[in-house]
Amino acid sequence: MFDAGTEEVQIHKVRKIMGLRIVVIVIAALIMAININTFVHTGGLLPGGASGLTLLIQEIGIKFFHVTIPYTVINILINAFPIYIGFRYIGKKFTLLSVLVILLTSVLADLLPPYVITQDILLISIFGGLINGFAISMCLLMDSTSGGTDFIAIYLSEKRGIDSFNIPLIINGCILTAAGILFGWDKALYSIIFQYASTATVRVIYRKYQQATFFIVTNKPKEVCAAISKTSRHGSTVLEGEGSYEHCERNVVYSVVSGSESGRVISAVKGADPDAFVNVLKTERVIGRFYRRPTD
Repeated sequence: MFDAGTEEVQIHKVRKIMGLRIVVIVIAALIMAININTFVHTGGLLPGGASGLTLLIQEIGIKFFHVTIPYTVINILINAFPIYIGFRYIGKKFTLLSVLVILLTSVLADLLPPYVITQDILLISIFGGLINGFAISMCLLMDSTSGGTDFIAIYLSEKRGIDSFNIPLIINGCILTAAGILFGWDKALYSIIFQYASTATVRVIYRKYQQATFFIVTNKPKEVCAAISKTSRHGSTVLEGEGSYEHCERNVVYSVVSGSESGRVISAVKGADPDAFVNVLKTERVIGRFYRRPTD
């Protein structure tokens, strides 16, 4: 029987979640714009990706052609192809929210006044990178991105089943090499520190494309498997074994889940069997049928 009340509750829930996503990515875009106009501009750094390429083109325009090109114009043009990749291969809502991030960051970077917090180039490189990585992670956690190489990393992660967020670091290395040749190696090398700090922050906070392998010694394998499935929608394999000390029968539940779900899975397993022995390992790569929540 059709339940209009239940459908209304679901719609309200979806709207509430979407509202939260929009609020968070607006804050993230504001943080990125402020970071560009404080740490990045003060240190003369290139944050990498589309933003770094945008700033590099701006610097080339000013130094060689004496023309100031608005950040918004360049950034939107650079992101046109990655946005196409997002619409076609990743998800429409994901891409639309990412477009909102790109537009807001670009416009705010042009409108907000520059502000100097510190002149220490090393502090700028480290803390600017940490702030940049935190803002990018906020977007990723809300199923959106800041654009540019993030689209490429997510596309490769979806297709190849691996954590591809080191790939932007390689692409950014090419951008920074060009910057070093044109404007001097000091700023380019400090920009590498900025990029490394940013990428490391993203890898710590955002773990969707990382996997964790569970080996769980338990006397309640059915309950543990059910808990893993309910929490993460991942299957498990039950192995039979023998305890070396007491020489009694033991069951080992083997499962691989997303790194972002590992904390919830541990709690669910301990709830199903408080006496379970849980060993969690970092997984380098998974080949085969591995469930991933689809990007909308």
